[in-house]
Amino acid sequence: MIDEEEPPAPSGPRSPPVLVWAGVMVALSLGAAAVGIGLGLLLGGTPNKDIHGAAKPPDATSESKYGGETNLLELPPVIANLAEPSDAWVRVQASIVFDGKAVPKPDLVAAEISEDILGFMRTMTLAQIGGASGLQHVREDLNERASIRSKGLVRELIIQTLVVQ
Repeated sequence: MIDEEEPPAPSGPRSPPVLVWAGVMVALSLGAAAVGIGLGLLLGGTPNKDIHGAAKPPDATSESKYGGETNLLELPPVIANLAEPSDAWVRVQASIVFDGKAVPKPDLVAAEISEDILGFMRTMTLAQIGGASGLQHVREDLNERASIRSKGLVRELIIQTLVVQ
């Protein structure tokens, strides 16, 4: 039989692994805090130009990808009562996007579209407006009505707010 030798005994006192682990964690934490403070001081003095800069609001008129001049016109707020429940009211704020050269009287078209929105909202029920799919259907229906009313001159009707009370 082969004699197996016992492993050599550790020489010198060994520190417990918990103390070594805790020491490493403290050293890493202090290093991370120092790097964080250094970066904070370095970047804290430079303002973000995108936020604090003189950002100009987008123009209501811009060149379209179709070659014409695209205009954005806000419609007056439309307030109407719903068909069901009769004591519920809805307020719609919208804008229309149209070709400025093709529409001779945009204010007249905007008034006609506002009338259509008022008539349409009076036929709606609260259940038809509810949820994301209901809002999507309302948006599609109003876009279609605006396009028909303007004989295709309005490219899109954008719902800015729709509040039911």
